[in-house]
Amino acid sequence: MRLLYNFGIYCYKQAVSLVAARNPKARKLSDGQKNIFAYLEKNVDLQGGYLWIHASSLGEFEQGRPMIEAVKKAYPEKKILITFFSPSGYEVRKDYRGADLICYLPFDLPGNVERFLDLVKPSQAIFIKYEFWANYLNALKRRGVPTYIISAIFRPSQIFFRPYGGYFRRILRNFTHLYVQDEASRTLLSGIGVNAVSVVGDTRFDRVMDIRLQAKKLPVVEAFVKGCDKVLVAGSSWPKDEDIFIDYFNRHPEMKLILAPHEIHEAHLHSIRTKLKRPYVLYSQATEQSAVNADCLIIDCFGLLSSMYPYGRMAYVGGGFGAGIHNIAEAAVYGVPVIFGPNYHRFKEARDLISLRGGFTVSEPQTFKRLMDKFLLDSAYLKSSGDIAVRYIESHAGATKKILAHLFDIK
Repeated sequence: MRLLYNFGIYCYKQAVSLVAARNPKARKLSDGQKNIFAYLEKNVDLQGGYLWIHASSLGEFEQGRPMIEAVKKAYPEKKILITFFSPSGYEVRKDYRGADLICYLPFDLPGNVERFLDLVKPSQAIFIKYEFWANYLNALKRRGVPTYIISAIFRPSQIFFRPYGGYFRRILRNFTHLYVQDEASRTLLSGIGVNAVSVVGDTRFDRVMDIRLQAKKLPVVEAFVKGCDKVLVAGSSWPKDEDIFIDYFNRHPEMKLILAPHEIHEAHLHSIRTKLKRPYVLYSQATEQSAVNADCLIIDCFGLLSSMYPYGRMAYVGGGFGAGIHNIAEAAVYGVPVIFGPNYHRFKEARDLISLRGGFTVSEPQTFKRLMDKFLLDSAYLKSSGDIAVRYIESHAGATKKILAHLFDIK
């Protein structure tokens, strides 16, 4: 199985190189992989001793960020290395000041792993949520490096719990301790003999609570929403999401739309503009005056979405017609009901919010229409749903403190 695993990683590496010429994301990953060791050899402290934190992409980094910043505050001398696998994380956070080194994670091939670990000599390793790289975890175990995973969540369908998943079950035993989101995860792990587990919750809730305190005041957005109490904020949307809510928006002049698509390249922005039948303005070109005269504000830059949600009365979070929904907690923390597509089942907070009636899933335009009609006509129902959403987030905060107390003795 080890040879098959390595072959699969090698094939993936080659595939990334092949498609890099025509795929911008693959090209960034390919170029980033080429520069890792040169970057480390130039910048690494030869004494090593890094706290190594790995986040697959931007979402996982944001989950771990409260912990990173608390550790750095308590132990400013501690050296921190952050690695990403996805360009969506690295490209946005490569200049993050809370770490000493930031780079891509080399592909999980034995030669890469040994060279990487020889250079950084980690004192501890922390993986966030979903990262189970076999060669890295095996090598860390051999070297006696304490290794943890935080905000992890497990489901019966994962390979660890299948009859043929023995190799991957052994990988899990390389972790010194696993900090999981729920009791169901601990029960699953106990069933395969993995017992170094604590149920602490999801650090993502702590991060969105921090973000709420730091939300930016945006004069252009304030001018845009002034006088309208029926504003939908659509965040991290993809074309299939936009087909759902833009059609409704076009037919309801009493509402306004703040639209922050997941991808802001020209082809996607053009697709959005062709769907809109009401006046719009791009945020990058907007003034307070032009925003007043628009019905849709398109956010065509990164880094503002979390500051957009407080300007809405309802939120739509994209991704649910693809690989999975994006961060719904980022919207719910502002006390707005959250709507998302049908691919939400891997996300505990989505399942919980649906059961509580603070979150809602839609699979086609008619479902969305019925829900939005109720929100627009019944202000008490709208407020109640938003109150449920924010109470859920606030009641689930605190995972970061539990992990910090256990790992670093930070109270």
